[in-house]
Amino acid sequence: MPDTDYLLSNLLLNAAEKYPDRQALIFPDSQLSYSELAALSQSYARAMIGHGLKRGEHVGVLAINRPEYIALLFACMFCGTVAVLLNARFRVQELRHATTHCDLKWIFVGQNEGVPHAARYLEAYPTLADAPPGQPLAVPAAPNLECAVALDVFESPGFLAFTDFLAEENLATPEQLDARRQEVVASELALIMFTSGTTSLPKGCMLTQESVFRTSLAMRNRLSLTIKDCMWDPLPMFHMASILPLLSLFHDGGSCLTDDKVDIDRAVEQIQKHRATFLYPAFPAIMAELVNHPDLKLDEIDYVRLINNVGSAQALRENMRVWPSATHISAFGMTELSGIGSHTDPADSPQIRAETCGKPYEGVEVQVVEPDTGRICKADEQGELYVRGFLVFEGYYKQPDETAKAIDDQGWFHTGDLGSLDTEGRIRFHGRIKDVLKVGGENVSPLEIEAWLSTHPDVMVAQVVGVPDARLDEVVAAFIQLRPGATLSDKEVIDYCEGQIASFKVPRVVRFLNEWPMSATKIQKSVLREQFLTKPT
Repeated sequence: MPDTDYLLSNLLLNAAEKYPDRQALIFPDSQLSYSELAALSQSYARAMIGHGLKRGEHVGVLAINRPEYIALLFACMFCGTVAVLLNARFRVQELRHATTHCDLKWIFVGQNEGVPHAARYLEAYPTLADAPPGQPLAVPAAPNLECAVALDVFESPGFLAFTDFLAEENLATPEQLDARRQEVVASELALIMFTSGTTSLPKGCMLTQESVFRTSLAMRNRLSLTIKDCMWDPLPMFHMASILPLLSLFHDGGSCLTDDKVDIDRAVEQIQKHRATFLYPAFPAIMAELVNHPDLKLDEIDYVRLINNVGSAQALRENMRVWPSATHISAFGMTELSGIGSHTDPADSPQIRAETCGKPYEGVEVQVVEPDTGRICKADEQGELYVRGFLVFEGYYKQPDETAKAIDDQGWFHTGDLGSLDTEGRIRFHGRIKDVLKVGGENVSPLEIEAWLSTHPDVMVAQVVGVPDARLDEVVAAFIQLRPGATLSDKEVIDYCEGQIASFKVPRVVRFLNEWPMSATKIQKSVLREQFLTKPT
């Protein structure tokens, strides 16, 4: 395909032309057709250009799921700016890091009841309120930031009202927008998405228009998605687990059914009202709430054809047992792979769909490498999964050393995950080599939490591990050595974290100790975790 065919703006324009009246986005209280979404996205793009945003500049979005979120994403694709999607659960420390590290020029911020993003952003940058009305911001702590736009009514100096952003006198002409769009090439960055890893704060994964477009097309092809499909996906739009499936639907005019939060009561109502054909709970906790809901009569629902989940083979088999009329599939992926690198095929046997992550998408290579020697592993032999192909990210923004560790000179991305390939090339996932925790589907860096805990004046050493949790898979457990003479309670440690780091990173368990289990040079986190498992209270 020509380079221009991989532009995400073309994906929306083609869908709007072919399926203008088909619903693209369905929320409980609003809907947007493809033609409406295209028009809205283009009006936002014209405003971005009219306000002086240039191609390649970074535009942040900090909000819960809402129609404007996707319209802003596509607006960036139209005018060639880079959409930086901030985790809606970020608190002060993460917001400061994301803004400055990723060189945000503009940011769009929501302010909903119960989710005060604008107020939270003002807490991160109090000098925002000192900005003269209508003038570019001058925030010493974020020197690149020129404008913060309030998506909702938020009475505070420093924020540009959304109505002023869209004012007619500020809009570029349709001809100017078209000229800008013609300049955009598919090899340019489309997104920066955050992921936690071995660094102390979230890393920005750089994804191009082509990588995201082609991965969404590969997903559409593997799952045979069509205009008849209506997908329920309650996951937050700052995750590729939401963005990629949504884009995969847009190739053939499918509909995305979503919400501003995971609300199972509303989800059950939506699924039945709109006769969803494809469910994307993705995580065991959401799936468990769904199948156990009293209003969801599984034996009466024959329109759900696909359900995508991750989990153990045992959990996937149980899903198949309780909901036998649907085809259950799973995947292997991560942000660095534009979301997903493999899917089980709906035509695969139940055993294959329960025990493997399927074959890599067409055009994607996977090999298994013995971590210590670099030897290529044989079939069914475990090692680190390496991935190469169009879906591999460009690297971590402004972190060349981390990028060099992740992508070798032959283009292989080293996932840090333990896996194997069977004789037919299907991926089996065996766990994580790295220490990254999985808390309710969120990647959490232990070092990030340890770094924050260590800022407490009474904490001498802090170590974080993941411990099992029935609902969230894992939760954070903090092991702390206090300074001599200091005293702290569990509650004081937890209170110190709340409001400063995202809620899912706040320790649920705190243990105090004076001696650490050590190897020759390092604290043995595996022993800490084992100590918790043998004596959880």
